[in-house]
Amino acid sequence: MRIDHFRGFEAYWSVPADEETAVNGAWVKGPGEDLFIAIEKELGKDLPIMAEDLGIITPEVEHLRDTLGFPGMKVLQFGFENMKDDNYIPHFYKTTNCICYTGTHDNDTTMGWYQTQPEKVKDRIRRYGNTSGDYVSLDFIRICFSSIARYAIFPIQDLLVLGSEARMNTPGVAAANWAFRYTKEDLTPDRAKWLLMTTQLFGRD
Repeated sequence: MRIDHFRGFEAYWSVPADEETAVNGAWVKGPGEDLFIAIEKELGKDLPIMAEDLGIITPEVEHLRDTLGFPGMKVLQFGFENMKDDNYIPHFYKTTNCICYTGTHDNDTTMGWYQTQPEKVKDRIRRYGNTSGDYVSLDFIRICFSSIARYAIFPIQDLLVLGSEARMNTPGVAAANWAFRYTKEDLTPDRAKWLLMTTQLFGRD
């Protein structure tokens, strides 16, 4: 289970109900470990919980995540589009207790995202993956699988090498979201064979 906005369990932005915007708010201490200790007492230890720890994350949030032993998220798109942020690039991962994503439901597909990037980002990706970039979503899956991350997760659109027309969700946009569908015929034997071979190559079977 992925807990969205995990940082809110350490502290959250509280806004008075009569405010028209969220500008006039204040940080309020969250429940921290206490909530998860209570959950463990009811459901047992070693729960399959993942922490969505994207965005502006403080040392206090990182400490809570690590104390609880929850894996955090590493999104490849974020690492390559921000040339100065090494946190999401696999060879800089400091722990195996994380999840490597190609992208999430809130990102464009990797193919669509790649097409919108400046040439310096595309060049970095091509050199990093030793690839032409023609099937960059498959390259990203391979990079995730080859990382030290305990888990590797990718949207099915990336396995199918689909572009922006298959994007799942655009944050802040009310219409035309969550409309993507795929059919059984989209999952071809060739793509299944590629996924099986890549999974076995990196011991993720």
